[in-house]
Amino acid sequence: MSNFNELVKQWAAELTQYSPKEANNLINWLLEYHLGVRKVDMLNEIEEDSISEALFEDFERLKTGEPVQYIIGKAPFYGRDFFVDESVLIPRNETEELVHMIIKENPLNGLKILDIGTGSGCIPISLALEMKDSEVYTADVSEDAIDVAMQNAEQLEANVTFLHLDILKETPNLKDLDILVSNPPYVPEAEWVDLHSNVRDFEPGLALFVPDHDPLIFYRVIAEKAKLMLKPGGRLYYEIHNNFGPETVELLEGLGYSDINLVRDLNDKNRMISATFVG
Repeated sequence: MSNFNELVKQWAAELTQYSPKEANNLINWLLEYHLGVRKVDMLNEIEEDSISEALFEDFERLKTGEPVQYIIGKAPFYGRDFFVDESVLIPRNETEELVHMIIKENPLNGLKILDIGTGSGCIPISLALEMKDSEVYTADVSEDAIDVAMQNAEQLEANVTFLHLDILKETPNLKDLDILVSNPPYVPEAEWVDLHSNVRDFEPGLALFVPDHDPLIFYRVIAEKAKLMLKPGGRLYYEIHNNFGPETVELLEGLGYSDINLVRDLNDKNRMISATFVG
């Protein structure tokens, strides 16, 4: 193999659990991380000593199905790189759409915001950095996730207050919120078998799964507790399972929320919901 293009083709062919396009992208990601090689460098000749032991080791990890974001320890989100490890979900494009919707719909400065389900901190940190003079809080049941998110907040210089609590059992001691946002666990346990192995085998089940008999448990509990924390006219935002859009709308209607909007993502799936607390 004389150039990087040939190396990508050869290695991508070994990643049989991915589509050819996905496999190419993953190898490109590794090459850029280790060697600074970008797409414009693909026809450059490979120097013998440039393929390091560390690069080979990471390629072997990639072949096991481990997500590349965990291998290199970072994932892009809303124009920034976030540190990630196996204690947090890898940030998704759909969640970027949720963050963008919140920023677009709430142009005022100095808003008070709570995020529930911190994970890597991608939602609260992005909101804190993008929404001027905002007062941002975030809560998670996982201490490991909070540690990751605090590291990201420090690295990205975001002012976020972290709360360690179980939202199903506890209510944050906050009042007069303008915005409450959550991307909670929403995958029914029965769908475990349908997930791609790189999600199923590596990403934290705590952040993914809900009981089959009560798939909307987090949406119901959070919406009930949000009524104690939101100011009248405050907004509730959710990322949701695309199969439960109408049911989640019905749930919020039953709890007295108004202006409920079910929003499709760029893949044309029901993915986000916004609602107003009347008070």
